[in-house]
Amino acid sequence: MTVDVEGFEGPLGLLLDLSRRQKVDLAKISILALAEQYLAFIEELRELRIELAADYLVMAAWLAFLKSKLLLPVDDDDDEELSGEEMAALLAFRLRRLEAMRDAGNKIVNRNRLGRDFFARGNPEAILVDSRSEYKATLYDLLTAYAAQRQRQSVTTVTIAKRDVWSLSEAREILTRLVGELSDWTPLDVFLLKYISDPSMRASAIASSFAASLELVREGTLALRQDEAFAPLYLKSVGTK
Repeated sequence: MTVDVEGFEGPLGLLLDLSRRQKVDLAKISILALAEQYLAFIEELRELRIELAADYLVMAAWLAFLKSKLLLPVDDDDDEELSGEEMAALLAFRLRRLEAMRDAGNKIVNRNRLGRDFFARGNPEAILVDSRSEYKATLYDLLTAYAAQRQRQSVTTVTIAKRDVWSLSEAREILTRLVGELSDWTPLDVFLLKYISDPSMRASAIASSFAASLELVREGTLALRQDEAFAPLYLKSVGTK
């Protein structure tokens, strides 16, 4: 029998290899026969003057002790020390556990590997999108869009200019001063010639002076006359005949 000691991780590995060479299930293997085979192998190596690691020699000493325990009768008085059968069962359990770990390691090593046996899917390629605009419009749509655009451009900001206005008090003061100097019926426009010539002041001057003249008539200081509808208005002081 030839065994390469350097190929084992320790004495348990050597024992496991020896047990496999017997082609017997570890649950049914003879620990005594396995121990004898191991001791014979170690003795052969020592005769060949091959240096062995200390743990191999420790295992050999332990197996020699186990062999003696299995061959000698059991001492019923010693309850604390394990019997030969219990030590053999413990060794068989350690061998089965080592075998299970090795089998699991082999399965992992022999699995398909990423990058060797199979490859991951690559990154998706970019999709080139060519966008083209297509317009579908009738003549009515074009005219409507053109009209809407022109309408938006024609919108301007309307600014209402501030108008100069005559206040009622100003019109009353002017009429009182001017009418008091006249002795005959005088058209209202005469009093406003200075003001109605300005288009921006014409409407305000006429409205304010007419309202002021009505107040003066009500107070009895002014007389107002109109010959017919839409005819000129005439004014004079009440004290004038």
